[in-house]
Amino acid sequence: MEQKQNLGPSPAFIAASWLALVVGITAFLIGLFNADMELNEKGYYFTVLLFGLFAAISVQKAVRDQLEGIPVTTIYYGLSWFCTIAAIVLLTVGLWNADLLRSEKGFYAMSFTLSLFAAIAVQKNTRDAKQTEAKTKDELL
Repeated sequence: MEQKQNLGPSPAFIAASWLALVVGITAFLIGLFNADMELNEKGYYFTVLLFGLFAAISVQKAVRDQLEGIPVTTIYYGLSWFCTIAAIVLLTVGLWNADLLRSEKGFYAMSFTLSLFAAIAVQKNTRDAKQTEAKTKDELL
């Protein structure tokens, strides 16, 4: 039987993930900077973006830890999911009630979604690369 070798993420996928993260966050922030809204509204959307990014990374970590047999408390796992869903709901409610054009609302929703997805991919790549690096060191010893 042939042994499957874990090579880790490719440099192209790592670069694409980081590019998507930078593009998503930058687009969202440029949109906020150019938006004709009060500073407190801009702060709300900025905070929701940061909250969503952190929550999505926490979900990815908790799910991955469970798959690898690393103990994850039920409260952390549940809170990670709750916070991710809460960030999406907060953005949705904020955009629903905002006095913005539909195209602007769509822009914020899509750049937010791209940022969350890319944050998960970057975190996954970072973890995979570390594991591959550790396995390579172990094999050399």
